[in-house]
Amino acid sequence: MTDYATDYAQWQARRLAALKAPDGWLNIIARDWLSEGTVSVGSAEDNDIILPTGPAHVGTLTQDAAGNVTYAPANGDSPIKLVLSKYNPPRFTAENLLLEVTTLNGENALRVRDTASTAPDALPPLEYFPLDPSWRIVADWIKLDIPKGLTITTSKAIETSVEASHKAVFTRDGVTYELLATHGTPQSPQFVIRDQTAKDTTYAACRFVFGEDVTETSIVLDFNKAINPPCAFTDFAVCPMPPAENVLPIRIEAGEKRLANGH
Repeated sequence: MTDYATDYAQWQARRLAALKAPDGWLNIIARDWLSEGTVSVGSAEDNDIILPTGPAHVGTLTQDAAGNVTYAPANGDSPIKLVLSKYNPPRFTAENLLLEVTTLNGENALRVRDTASTAPDALPPLEYFPLDPSWRIVADWIKLDIPKGLTITTSKAIETSVEASHKAVFTRDGVTYELLATHGTPQSPQFVIRDQTAKDTTYAACRFVFGEDVTETSIVLDFNKAINPPCAFTDFAVCPMPPAENVLPIRIEAGEKRLANGH
């Protein structure tokens, strides 16, 4: 069994690889909301959605009154009715482009990545606080008597409604803190947090922490794995902001720092 420091170094490597992957956050070149009707997509000037690179004509996207979306490739292949999903958006490709239709608040948007982009190579090294095992905390995982409905704003000032069913409760230096899981999955609940390091060292808006080793009554919060949200890397991401309950009055000097370019 590997030790904690080795596991952490391997996690950091996986984190960097995911950011730089063809479906990562560094190579997004466009994000456009869809509405009812048909739009053409491509790099040529006669398209409704004009991309900075890629084929002159990718195809068309048609959204019906019910919000269903169909993709018709420009090469004449049969149209594809996309199966929309909040967590697994449908994807299709056109030469160097990876395209997907994302859904937020019932509204659809086309998001486009350039798999030939050099942006991943230009990413400055990710900086972290020194590894501190004391920030790997086994917290109480408490189911709320009644799920709590929350209105969460986002990096694009779009309000979203979420429901929190559990809270993580832990003690640090004799003080008890509670965090609500507002996103993620039962196996990997996502906490959107902000602590006092946001004033000077970490990304100002928020960081993400994903719960691990979840049981009926406990959850591991490893703040050494607190990461910058996608909106720290691209203007084409829509990131949730922390609920008031997750804005902490302490400095969590663990995890990812803000990027060297100031984000």
